[in-house]
Amino acid sequence: VLLAIGRDACTRNIGLERIGVKINEKNGKVPVNDEEQTNVPYVYAIGDILEGKLELTPVAIQAGKLLARRLYGGSSTKCDYINVPTTVFTPLEYGSCGLPEEKAIEEYGKQNLEVYHSLFWPLEWTVAGRDNNTCYGKIICNKRDNNRVIGFHVVGPNAGEVTQGFAAAIKCGLTKELLDETIGIHPTCAEVFTTMDITKSSGQDITQRGC
Repeated sequence: VLLAIGRDACTRNIGLERIGVKINEKNGKVPVNDEEQTNVPYVYAIGDILEGKLELTPVAIQAGKLLARRLYGGSSTKCDYINVPTTVFTPLEYGSCGLPEEKAIEEYGKQNLEVYHSLFWPLEWTVAGRDNNTCYGKIICNKRDNNRVIGFHVVGPNAGEVTQGFAAAIKCGLTKELLDETIGIHPTCAEVFTTMDITKSSGQDITQRGC
């Protein structure tokens, strides 16, 4: 049984009400703008207490660095809370970067998206005879922006390692065309993202029969 219940935001007993900083009374989270600024202009918040943001240590570290540079170093770079790579380290790992399909549809409209997906069979599973249609890869592309990849999802061995590499490409504006032009390393799990040609809308079979 996996309980992913998150963390409590202990913001109710530190005197925020005395200086007028608003919090979400339901969960204690602090609403901020895209520069981590609260409703009180001289008070900023970062990390797990932010409302609607990811509860991940590397995100808090990055946001803190960028905030310090904006306040004291003349920088204007803001933290990117969308293209954050993350992994669930279950026995069969799940990795993602960018938007989930549901959120992408909500933001861009289903008609403006193309979703490519595939099941795949890791090489190390072939000798052991494990089910060849358990691992899964999916990318979500924005058709109105040169098929730019706005969502990346993978379920399989070492998903964290795979996701970290693709996250850098997504930050650089990865498109479906660039993925298609990339020569895959055979036989790796990550290779599946260089050979995807079946769209979810087509309804075609995505089961695999070989590595």
